[in-house]
Amino acid sequence: MKMWKKASAVCLAGASLLASQAASAVSDMPGGPAVRQLNLTEPVTKIAEQIHWLNWMMLIMCTVIFVAVFSVMFYSVFKHRKAKGAKPAAFHESITVEVIWTIVPFIIVIAMALPATKTVVAMKDTTNSDITIKATGYQWKWGYDYLKGEGEGISFVSTLTTPREQINNEQPKSNTYLMEVDNELVVPVNKKIRIVTTANDVIHAWMIPAFGVKQDAIPGFVRDTWFKAEKIGVYRGQCAELCGKEHAFMPIVVRVVSDADYTKWVDGKKKELAAKADDPNKTWTLDESKVRGEKVYAANCAVCHQPNGKGGGAFPALDGSKLVNGPKAGQMHIMLEGKAAMPSWKQLSDTELAAVMTYTRNAWSNKTGEVVQPSDFVGARAGKFPEGGGAAGGAAPKAEAKPADKADKQASLAGNRVAG
Repeated sequence: MKMWKKASAVCLAGASLLASQAASAVSDMPGGPAVRQLNLTEPVTKIAEQIHWLNWMMLIMCTVIFVAVFSVMFYSVFKHRKAKGAKPAAFHESITVEVIWTIVPFIIVIAMALPATKTVVAMKDTTNSDITIKATGYQWKWGYDYLKGEGEGISFVSTLTTPREQINNEQPKSNTYLMEVDNELVVPVNKKIRIVTTANDVIHAWMIPAFGVKQDAIPGFVRDTWFKAEKIGVYRGQCAELCGKEHAFMPIVVRVVSDADYTKWVDGKKKELAAKADDPNKTWTLDESKVRGEKVYAANCAVCHQPNGKGGGAFPALDGSKLVNGPKAGQMHIMLEGKAAMPSWKQLSDTELAAVMTYTRNAWSNKTGEVVQPSDFVGARAGKFPEGGGAAGGAAPKAEAKPADKADKQASLAGNRVAG
């Protein structure tokens, strides 16, 4: 028995030591929560400041009411207990008491409701914005489109960049673990930014605590919110609506910069997008398409299907998949429309879709020799899917031609075998 006690004591001591070491290694997240943070995130907008004030005002009022009510109750119970010979009062009702406990709560509710209503109305006033940005939720990333104001025309997708090795506990976690992205949303300081939210698949929510902003993104609907950051810096948030297995891997990072730096960013971003713009009529070689497709796969598909194409969970293996090695129409249909756990990837360009499909059909043990061209996806978006499995360069021999609807039927019979 003593031996077991000693062993358990040693284990507890070791666990305490490891916990203390882990705690000491953790540092504040830049633009995110701080170690042992008890209060709300430090506000950088007027709305967030009002939310902070309301939080503390109502907490204080509720605390005062709690103390007052329970103090009177406990005093009455103690002072007028039966052991001291107290006799219950004989009165049946008191108009004075009833008036007091009606008027006082009414005044308290009004004192809470008026400032809260004022803040809620201000939160919904998205008029006279300087810049309008559409935020589209995807499983599991955010797409941003600058619709109005300086930067109009800029579009990009923001994806988690935390290495899979950190997620699998194979590497030490950074202080921005699961809260870092490849493309930050960049906005100017002291400018009213209107965020229009929607979603491509399921309900998401765009939330930045430092801005006092949380707005649902609902498929088929458009909602909007706004913020006006008063301090330059990087601010982090997350999708605040449970949206699937990778919900925890859907961060939001906003970089607030000066007007001059924002103008430089806009110019640079437009040049970058122009340089990356692809001609959908270009004919790609197999090697060119595989190189481009490997990058698209790593950025969008590897998180579910794994870098080695072996799949996991609800996401089947692409290596050796009958769907990937079968008729092109089936795989193209699922990439555009989604199926089961596989979301739609319509937000990618035709060139990106063609490249990643070419890569999956020629990577690992898959050796179809086919090159899917951007023009194939141009037609597929219009409902004109290519026939048959195709050959090198995307040609479809007549001997192997199959109607697109038959290919679609084969794809539906493939169950959860998805690609992309």
